[in-house]
Amino acid sequence: MGVATHEFVQAAKVQGDALGYDPHYVWVAHPMQDRTDAEMQALAEKHFDEIVAALTSQDT
Repeated sequence: MGVATHEFVQAAKVQGDALGYDPHYVWVAHPMQDRTDAEMQALAEKHFDEIVAALTSQDT
């Protein structure tokens, strides 16, 4: 399970195909590196349910 920005969708697909593995990803808006702590907290809260679902899914 991974959390990454939309900028890396294609790279994740290529790597997953090469490894024969399709992990769950939660995709968030790009970029992340310049976000404040408050913005990161809001982003985590926004995607919390999706992240928990990916972590607890039996579909991998």
